[in-house]
Amino acid sequence: MTFTSIATPVRVHAGDDALARLPQEVDRCQATRVYVLCSNSVATRSPLLDRIRALLGHRFAGAYTRLRKDAPLEDVQAAAADAKACGADLLVAAGAGSVLKAARVVAIALGEPGVLIDLATRYPAGGAPVSPRLNAPKPPIINVPTVASSAQCRAGSALRRADGGARLEFFDPKTRPVAILWDRAALLSAPPELSLSTGLAVYWRALMNRGAIDQANPLVCASRLHGFTLAASALPRMTDPEDAQARLDMCAAALLQNRDEDDGGRPFDAHWIARVVYALGAGLFNRVPTLDQGRTHAVLTSATMRHFADQAPDAVDQIGQALGLAPEQSRQPHAVIEAVEQVFHGPAPGLGLPRRLPDVTDADREAALAAALCNFNADRARTLQLHESRLRAILRETT
Repeated sequence: MTFTSIATPVRVHAGDDALARLPQEVDRCQATRVYVLCSNSVATRSPLLDRIRALLGHRFAGAYTRLRKDAPLEDVQAAAADAKACGADLLVAAGAGSVLKAARVVAIALGEPGVLIDLATRYPAGGAPVSPRLNAPKPPIINVPTVASSAQCRAGSALRRADGGARLEFFDPKTRPVAILWDRAALLSAPPELSLSTGLAVYWRALMNRGAIDQANPLVCASRLHGFTLAASALPRMTDPEDAQARLDMCAAALLQNRDEDDGGRPFDAHWIARVVYALGAGLFNRVPTLDQGRTHAVLTSATMRHFADQAPDAVDQIGQALGLAPEQSRQPHAVIEAVEQVFHGPAPGLGLPRRLPDVTDADREAALAAALCNFNADRARTLQLHESRLRAILRETT
């Protein structure tokens, strides 16, 4: 097997008072003006921002505390302007995935000249997507997640538009974090419902990756197998407000998903089912404020399997095996779909999720479809447009 693995340097500190490692990581970067990014809830409903400010001391340059769900472009632009005015030379992102990915785009805005929107991936009519090369140096980033998220160690970021249009996608390897702090108290500060939602997103990705084990190189295979083991064990415990180990294990599963990609995997387009759910899901939860990534992906999965099982028979088989089906059952799509529905929609030990997504209008469906056809991660070769009728059917059945 021929493959390439590119290991990127990042330090991970985990456990009780892992946040205490922040000053030494700032020292290592020789930073003197540290700017913090977080949401209003982290700033006002937890002691996390105060802990960070105290640890930084005179190096605390300021904070943007109003980052909203899915990182709206306007929030990122405002944060970047304030960080620049403060003379920031290092960014700390404290919070969930929206904050972590917003920090990467703030770093791009601080380093690159020109208008931010012009630095996003472009989709020329009839051609392949084009991601501009962003060559300028970027300030280092330290991530302090409050929930599990594969956004913790990536180079790409997607921002939501205020007008609900196709999201803006940015890519710059220089925005990967130099350190990640899995602090016990920070992880337990997130409400159980939020931890479950983000954990569900990590579990969904782990399940999709289990559908592409046979095709993976040995390093990717290791990440996918253990990532699924960790996520499957932790998911039922995410609502326990005292179970820090479950939240830390889910963070580890998410980091293994990052390593999957670094080791040559293509987790966002592993197979048709993963690609379709990811593309349609992003189009929906970036537009409809009441939707989140984890539940959106879960609700879309069984309908997508019904419509695309013929395009991904090996993936369906491997997903069935991951869920404990015998070989003769895992080769039958309807049996695998039933097993998936039990996990997401069935009574305990299932999650009992509704089978349809609320608050989605006809206009939302059309916008989500258009966004799905312009999703670089899920559709590098622009082949989803060949199955537009199937995509419409999935949206009708689930919204």
